Amino acid sequence: MSGRRALASAALLVAAALPGAALRGQDTARARPASRTITLPQAIAIALAQNSAVRVARNATALDSLDVRLARNQFLPSLSATSGASQRVLSGSGGNDVGANASVGSGMTLFDGGQNANALRQAQRNLRATQFDLARTRQSVVFTVATDFLDLITQQEQVRVQRENLAAQEQELAQLQEFVRLGTRPIGDVYQQQAAVASTRLALVNARRATSVAEVNLVQELVLDPRVDWVFETGAPADTLPAQHSFRLDSLMDVAMQRRVDITAQRARVHAAEAAVALARGEHLPTVTGSAGFSTEYTSAGDAGVLRQLDARRGGSIGVAVAIPIFDRGAASIDRQRARIRLDNELLALRDEQQTVALEVRRAWLDYSAAQEQLAASTAQQQAAALALQAAQARYRVGAATFVEVTLARATLIQAQSAVVSARSAVTFQQALMSYYTGVLDPTNVSIAR
Repeated sequence: MSGRRALASAALLVAAALPGAALRGQDTARARPASRTITLPQAIAIALAQNSAVRVARNATALDSLDVRLARNQFLPSLSATSGASQRVLSGSGGNDVGANASVGSGMTLFDGGQNANALRQAQRNLRATQFDLARTRQSVVFTVATDFLDLITQQEQVRVQRENLAAQEQELAQLQEFVRLGTRPIGDVYQQQAAVASTRLALVNARRATSVAEVNLVQELVLDPRVDWVFETGAPADTLPAQHSFRLDSLMDVAMQRRVDITAQRARVHAAEAAVALARGEHLPTVTGSAGFSTEYTSAGDAGVLRQLDARRGGSIGVAVAIPIFDRGAASIDRQRARIRLDNELLALRDEQQTVALEVRRAWLDYSAAQEQLAASTAQQQAAALALQAAQARYRVGAATFVEVTLARATLIQAQSAVVSARSAVTFQQALMSYYTGVLDPTNVSIAR
């Protein structure tokens, strides 16, 4: 019963997401929680802040944000100021006159065939794609952490099964030794039971090692200090398993096509490629630019003073320039062909992404149905094995069965108990996988009910 309660805690962690030293001080990539005991919400927060994949995706978003700013700034006029001073040298009897000048100029693109607008559109859609990539990366990290917690709970349950089995085996050994002392059972039964106890202890050691490996996986996923003994709080026991769901495959696929952010990201890349085609198409159009400037100068050869010369020699200008591409050695045509090829590649990538998502959902649906059937079968097997062990033990006490029959019945029960633990874990995992593959997993709403 405690196994059902512990696995229920694992099941509820995804229920909310279903639609229904010196060098150590310099390590900036490692999380340092205040406590060595980490719960699932804390683990998710640490992973989202410190996981390398999330940080790389976040940096990609920041870089694309800078590209958007750069493209938007192309609509603004340019402004520059220049000044200079010079002195004539080696000029003979003419003297060494000193001169100075200053100017301010501004320019602005009035028409460029939509180049700036298309460049901005392309940058914005690329940014949108990387933002969705970041969202999917966050979902993947949360799913991995939740799965690692579920694996840890499963291994802890296997330890519990083996520990209970060892206690029962040791109790059986004590009873057999008493029977042998009384002369009612042969010594061979004791030897056989001692071997069974030793085998169970080995199974317990292996189960504990698997639990330690699951903890190491969490340490790796959270980028924690491996020299610290971390304790992962898997949640308080619950009384029931989460309700099993009846999913419709067509509805799951519709949800996935709408909610999977990696599909949305690829659609944004297609739109960015379309903007790149429009950008390349505008290269053969003329460019119109406007300019304005103001300048003044002074020379020591003049008779007037500095201020008077600067006033007399000041002047401004306004101009418009038109540049018409006549022959660019085929550069514009090649750019258009490249842009169309890239667009076709992005469309192919979108088709493949949609196909992959549909197959992932279908596999998850099939695996979930199989996991439900496995849980029902393993539960029935456990119930039958428990009754068979009780019957074998009763017959052995009255001398109607051999100890080999009792040993085989107990081994069958242990196998069935382990299968139930694995089947319950599989159902919970497949529910989480369904949430992940349909794209409805919410990184901010994953918790263990207490």
